[in-house]
Amino acid sequence: MSQSQLLRQEPTPTYVGFDPGRDKCGLALATPTEIWAHEVVASDRALALVQHWQRTYGIRQVIMGNQTTSQHWLQTLQAHLPADVGIHQVDERNSTLVARDRYWQLFPPRGVQKFIPQGLRLPPRPIDDIVAIVLLERHCGHQLCLKSYN
Repeated sequence: MSQSQLLRQEPTPTYVGFDPGRDKCGLALATPTEIWAHEVVASDRALALVQHWQRTYGIRQVIMGNQTTSQHWLQTLQAHLPADVGIHQVDERNSTLVARDRYWQLFPPRGVQKFIPQGLRLPPRPIDDIVAIVLLERHCGHQLCLKSYN
């Protein structure tokens, strides 16, 4: 591989943001600057998706919230991921409220929604994945952008 090819290579995702829950979990796959994927999955599918991302991208760290069901998930992840994958917990207080605002930053409102004050708008879907993004951003200390696939 030439040096110019090496310079053009994109960084691969190294982080998984994880918003643990009883019924559903929010997951986000990211580099230190970009969100590559994010989704809300049933709790019984969350581990399989994290393992898939780890096998595919060589994830180095899982950043997870420290509240609801976090101890159960911490033990589960430690038991099922390679030992060199770090699992770090971050304060998830108020992350759902922050995620509501962050949702509208990532996905600006369209149509009539634009005219509704942001504080009165509710996202049209569960935002557990956006909470996972917020947790990643808290860990990294800055906002991440959505990866563009142009």
